[in-house]
Amino acid sequence: MKQFFPLIRNASLIIPVVFCAVSCQDGWAQRTTIPDSSAPTTQGASPLQSHGGSDEDSASLSLRIPLKSIPPLVADTAEYPDFSLQLIQVGWRRDDPIDLYVIKPKNVEKPPVILYLYGYPSETDRFRNDEFCRLVTKSGFAAVGFVAAMDGHRYHDRPMRQWFVSELQEAVVKSVHDVQMVLNYLSTRSDLDLNRIGMFGQGSGGTIAILVASVDPRIKAINVLDPWGNWPEWMAKSTLIPEDERPDYTTAPFLDQVAALDPVQVLPRLTLPIHLQDTLYEKETPRVSKDRIESVMPGRGTVTRYATSEEFNEDLAEGKLLNWIKGQLQSTPASLRNQVGGKESSH
Repeated sequence: MKQFFPLIRNASLIIPVVFCAVSCQDGWAQRTTIPDSSAPTTQGASPLQSHGGSDEDSASLSLRIPLKSIPPLVADTAEYPDFSLQLIQVGWRRDDPIDLYVIKPKNVEKPPVILYLYGYPSETDRFRNDEFCRLVTKSGFAAVGFVAAMDGHRYHDRPMRQWFVSELQEAVVKSVHDVQMVLNYLSTRSDLDLNRIGMFGQGSGGTIAILVASVDPRIKAINVLDPWGNWPEWMAKSTLIPEDERPDYTTAPFLDQVAALDPVQVLPRLTLPIHLQDTLYEKETPRVSKDRIESVMPGRGTVTRYATSEEFNEDLAEGKLLNWIKGQLQSTPASLRNQVGGKESSH
């Protein structure tokens, strides 16, 4: 791995702590298809291999044909006074099992759902943290979390020179497909409100959330924190990239390969409620890229900027960072796409 995977990288990157090899086709993987026929495509894509051996279309963000999967395995269940926690192993590609955490509030029959996807590098430790679980389930919400492709426990059997950024197209497209497959799995459960599903994404997870929202209407609202994007500037200036590798990611062939995966291209086309949170002191996404992404937010999108970590921590406390998306999902399903928003003032 290029970097370690600590539980807490810094306060701007998380909401936690204050914030088999069975080759068979599972029925739930075939139930739900994604109707968007105008999904963005990526250039120079090579097929990815699903668990059942069929080719995964890495030239399309949309999964028109669901991947073949192994049956989901409930690995652990824990009950707490105010929430329950399930660890479920799912999978739809050879040698790529995914640890999926489903955290539910107590005494809520069918809670709305927020998917959580954090940026590279990430691990699943936060989903087992009691305080995190209390914050995300506060006000009667379920939380579903996992890590992206080529991250955490999903990074293995690769040469060290291959990592999330060097294989950005593969990592992002696989992860967008993963979200759709997770939604397919959730659709088989009767204990969640599947008409009210939102997504919170941070860093590369924010980029993936934006791309998923462009192809899957089951996502009703997205909240993104410091999403990666504006690739030419991001590759040239992000502090995440080692200087000796930077020239590899600023070439025309590499940038052409990931151009369709740029939030700058995708955001203007979105019509669902979107909230963007930018920590201006964070450097993985350089300021020029943050400004560019903000400039293409659709008219109904809202933006909150945090100039300092102190300002950010004020909203981090008691889960205030999630107030916007929880407020969206508390609306009736029919009204979610009819709400009007506008850009917010900076802190």
